[in-house]
Amino acid sequence: MLKLHVTDETSVLKAVILGIADSCGPTPTVEEAYDPKSLEHIIAGTYPKEADMVKEMDAFDKVLKKYGVTVYRPKLIEDCNQIFSRDIAMVIDNVLVKSNILPDREQELEAIQYVIDQIAPEKILTPPEEVHIEGGDVMVWGDHVFIGTYKGEDYPNYITARTNMQGVEFIRKHFPHKKVKEFDLVKSNTDAKRNALHLDCCFQPVGKNLGIIHKEGFRSEDDYKYLVDLFGEENLFHITADEMYHMFSNVFSIAPDVVVTERNFTRLNEWLRSKGFTVEEIPYAEIAKQEGLLRCSTMPLIRA
Repeated sequence: MLKLHVTDETSVLKAVILGIADSCGPTPTVEEAYDPKSLEHIIAGTYPKEADMVKEMDAFDKVLKKYGVTVYRPKLIEDCNQIFSRDIAMVIDNVLVKSNILPDREQELEAIQYVIDQIAPEKILTPPEEVHIEGGDVMVWGDHVFIGTYKGEDYPNYITARTNMQGVEFIRKHFPHKKVKEFDLVKSNTDAKRNALHLDCCFQPVGKNLGIIHKEGFRSEDDYKYLVDLFGEENLFHITADEMYHMFSNVFSIAPDVVVTERNFTRLNEWLRSKGFTVEEIPYAEIAKQEGLLRCSTMPLIRA
C-alpha cells in the first residue's frame, strides 16, 4: 500500500505522479479552449506540438529520477491531454482528495486508478457534485492549507474559475485541525496577463520560508498582505504580470534546497541561486503555452 504523506510544498520528494504528453489530441478549436493563454496560441497558430511537449516532460522525468524520486505516469488515453496531473487530485497530509474537474476531463482520473488502488480506501475523499476544487488551487504549508478561489457572483461565467467556496468549506470540514485560508483570485477568460488560473499561477512557497508572488493576482489586498505577513516582505520574490504570464511562480520543489524551473526564467533563477538553491533548469516553454507549468504537471504523493 502507498502511505501518503504531504505536509508542505518543499520537503524531500519521494513519490509523485507526473503527467504525460503523448497522444494529447489535435489542437483544440477556439471554442474548446479552457483558458486564455491556450486560446491566444490557438488563434496565433503557435499552439504547442506534441513531440516538443513529450521532450519537455522527458527532461522533467529525468531530473526527478536523478534525485531518486519514484515517478508514476498516467495510463495512456488516446487523444486526451494528460499533462496536468495536479488538476485531478491532491494529497493533504495522508489523504488523497479527488478533484471535481471539468466534466470532459473525468477520464484523466481513470488513468491514475492503478495508483489510487494502492491507497487505503478510507484515505480517499471524493467531494460531492456542488464542490469544485482543483489541485493547482490547493497548497499544504504546515498547519495551513492555502486555497485559491473566486468569490465573484459571476463565478459560473468563468471557465477559469476552478475552485468555489464550497470547495474551501469542504476542505475546512474534512481537515478541522488545519488553518484553511482562501485567496480570492483575479480571473479572465480572455486576457492571460490578468488571469490567475490557479493559486500556483500567482504564488508558491519555496525552501523553508521563501515564496514567489504576484501581487496583482489577488482581488483583495488583504489576501496578499496575509502572505506578506506570514512569510515576511524580504522573503518574497515579486513577479511582474509578464512573468506571471510566463508562469514564473509555477516551479516545482524536489527538496527544500532543490527547485526545478524553466530555463528562460533568468531573473528568478538568479534569485534562487543567490538564496542557496540548486536550480535544475529544463525547457518547458511549450507546455507553458497551455497556462500550466511544472507544479501543474505533478501530483506529489509522498514527501519525507
